[in-house]
Parts: sequence; structure tokens; C-alpha cells
Amino acid sequence: MNWEDGKLLLAVSRQGQMLGAAKRLGLNQATLSRRIAALEAELGTQLVIRHAHGCTLTADGTALVARLERVESEMLLARADLQQTGTQVSGIVRIGAPDGFGVKFLAPRLALLAEQQKGLTLQLVPVPRSFSLSEREADIAVMVGRPETGRLVARKLTDYTLGLYAAPDYLARFGMPETLDDLETGHRLVGHVDDLIYAPGLNYSREFLRHWQSAIEISSAIGQTEAVRGGAGIGVLHDYLALGDPGLVRVLPQTFIARAYWVAMHESLRNVERVRVVARFLAEIVRENQGAFTRG
Repeated sequence: MNWEDGKLLLAVSRQGQMLGAAKRLGLNQATLSRRIAALEAELGTQLVIRHAHGCTLTADGTALVARLERVESEMLLARADLQQTGTQVSGIVRIGAPDGFGVKFLAPRLALLAEQQKGLTLQLVPVPRSFSLSEREADIAVMVGRPETGRLVARKLTDYTLGLYAAPDYLARFGMPETLDDLETGHRLVGHVDDLIYAPGLNYSREFLRHWQSAIEISSAIGQTEAVRGGAGIGVLHDYLALGDPGLVRVLPQTFIARAYWVAMHESLRNVERVRVVARFLAEIVRENQGAFTRG
């Protein structure tokens, strides 16, 4: 078998379906299916079991994918070694991050890294969801909380705090609540779309108020911040996004919760220099701005 066929099987394994794998590879589904069948014929064994709504690997397919992942890791390391020249690195590094951290904190600082490493192409994917590092959706991911599964290398980036905020106009109309119980009567609340919360640690609002009922639900930290600034109601916002904003006022300022960002990469990339350079950059800029992430 050749490596191109191996990449096809890896994609099918990671997507769990022919259609998703074909889209990721830029092929049509029929072509991918034929090539997998040809690979099975070449090896003399069934690798994939096709179902109506996806596919799974056979025992032989699982064993082959494990070997292919080791090959893939070695190829990534070899390419990184060949691309490295002195202290400069080259290639593409994709960073996955929550939208608040990615858009408001990291994006304005990427110019610093671009100046330091002119051979790098930086891809920032700041969306409100988790990233699969094993499926190469990102080379580095900033995550809320320490990742517990997968062959990952992780390091704590920073603690951060969240509190309750509202717009001055909203408080002029509805008044400043004096206790958490006041939030249940006479106030509009802004929160997450509950069924789109992808990690338990992101269910912030329930830690402030057990029976939190949002009038407006937005599955984005930046979206919630903008809605609260616009007078939509009281919401749980990241302090590093809200503190110092004249359009936002702390509500019940002694009440807040803490979380932590972790930076993680697949263990196969831990020695890839371009990925290490970006990880060090993330640690440096967070350390330089440490005071912004937790309330004083």
C-alpha cells in the first residue's frame, strides 16, 4: 500500500463516515469508497464496515490505523526538522481557541509572532466549541479546563474569572440587584444555548443561580458580551473581556467564579519546532498580561 491510501483510511477513521471524510479530503464519496475497497482488495482483508449512517473499523482496520498514525507522526517530525533553519521556523500552525480568547485577546497579538517568525503561516480558528487534536482539526488548542482524554500534552495557561455584568441603561430601567435571588424576579438574563454547551465547565450561569432562566441565549462569549452591552439583560461575562468597558457595569461585584485555560497539542507534535514556537508565544503573551485575566 502507499501513503496516499493510508491517508484515506485515516480520514475515514477520524470522521466515522465516508461522506465527511470525502469532504475533508476534497474527493467525492464514490471515489473515496472505491479507493478504500481497492485498498481492502490489495491487503486481502476488510478494513471498514459500512452502515446506513456511517462506518466503523474492523479489528484489522483498527490495527492498521494505529500503525498509520505512527507513520503520520514520524512524517510530521521529519518535515519539521527539514523546515527548521536556525531559530526561524516555517510551515502552517493552526490554533483553535474559544472565541473570546481567540478574537479579543490572541488575534490582536498575532502580528508580534508574525514579525518574529516570518516563515510561519498562522491559522486562528476562534469558535465556541472544542477541537479534536487527534483528528488534526488544530495543531494547538486553547481549552477550558485540563483535557482528560486523548494522547495529548497539556500545560496550564492561566486562571481567569467571570462575573455578572449589565449595561448602565439596563440598570437604570430595571435597577441594580442586591442579591442573587433578585435575579429571578424582575430581571432579564443572558446566557448560553444550553444544548450547545460542549463542556461541563462552561455551564457558568448555573453556578451563580441554580435555576437560571435565560431570556436570551447566545452560544458565543463575544455575542453575550455585545448583547449585555446593548442592554439585553444581566449576563455572566469574562472579566478580561468586560472589565474597564464603560458600557458594562459589575453586578454583585463580590460574586464571581474562576476557570482556567490550558494549552494542548497532540503528543506527536510535542517536538515539532514550529508548534513549540507558537506554544511558547502563547505562554509569553499570557504571562505579560496576567493581570487582565483575574479581577482585582
